[in-house]
Amino acid sequence: MSAERDITAEVRALESLGLEPLREEWRRRYGTPPRIRSSDFLARLLAWRIQAEALGGIDPALKALLFRKSMPTAGPELRPGMRLEREWKGRLEIVDVVEGGFRWRDQTLPRLSKVASAITGTNWNGPKFFGLRDAT
Repeated sequence: MSAERDITAEVRALESLGLEPLREEWRRRYGTPPRIRSSDFLARLLAWRIQAEALGGIDPALKALLFRKSMPTAGPELRPGMRLEREWKGRLEIVDVVEGGFRWRDQTLPRLSKVASAITGTNWNGPKFFGLRDAT
């Protein structure tokens, strides 16, 4: 309990500091301070760092989740027997979903992205190409 009180006292002491004293405290603890011109924001960031250092910070699994570039977006579940169509350069491309892949022009490819790439001649995300996922 004493350690928690010490951390609380350290964090509370930051509330009364101006920008330059906060930067100096950062320098003392962590080296070069961030280029922040808001004393309120720098105090909050410093308080978080002090608490994270003392209490362990963010769980590694949560950290990995937060730093992912994007979350996967689920599209419709493709089942054998379904048919996908897309017009590309004036030609209607038809793809059948089959066991183990996608049937297109008398060949079976393992992934929809392989089909999209074969159609366009460049790398494509299959679900995006066929409109199953947002193009964002």
